[in-house]
Amino acid sequence: MASRSAADFVPDTHDLSVLADAAQGCKGCDLYRNATQAVFGAGSAEAKVMLVGEQPGDQEDKAGQPFVGPAGRLLDKALVTAGIDRDSVYVTNAVKHFKFEERGKRRIHKTPSRTEVVSCRPWLLTELDVIQPEVVVLLGATAAKSLMGSDFRLTRHRGEVLRLPDTNGLVDLDVDPQVVATVHPSAILRGPSEEREKAFDAFVADLRVVAGLT
Repeated sequence: MASRSAADFVPDTHDLSVLADAAQGCKGCDLYRNATQAVFGAGSAEAKVMLVGEQPGDQEDKAGQPFVGPAGRLLDKALVTAGIDRDSVYVTNAVKHFKFEERGKRRIHKTPSRTEVVSCRPWLLTELDVIQPEVVVLLGATAAKSLMGSDFRLTRHRGEVLRLPDTNGLVDLDVDPQVVATVHPSAILRGPSEEREKAFDAFVADLRVVAGLT
């Protein structure tokens, strides 16, 4: 029977490569059963900006790297447009395994449950502890609620400069990172084609807020 938390599988280390290897053995929730592999975060341990998405998608699950699919390419474009060096940020997800449902030969994204997000949060908190970012960017409602609480409303606080709530001692941060919540780039891709340019511009505007904080 799977443990109800990833905490049992997180090693006591600040070595990102060791953490990434350990994540492959995580059975903190049942998502590991169907995913190809865990997809840990990627980027420099010295990054000032940490971007948090929801979960890996189909291409990320296969490649073992975050944000390498269509949403990742859109994120790369938005970061460049906003004046943020993609190589200088750390990217990860609130949930490390791909949750999906099969439709024929396709694997369709399925939103993680609150239980799955909470179960996986020890990995995310450990990444925060290692990176000690100055700014945390929360991409989408699932990512936002993973750190800001289940009552957080992205539509109400999008683009605002916020602070993390008390993590009850679960992570010891040397800095008090500023937090900006915005949409997940996949939401732009799923939206009506005639509205994508406007949605992309709004996304870039949020990322420019981030650029101004570093």
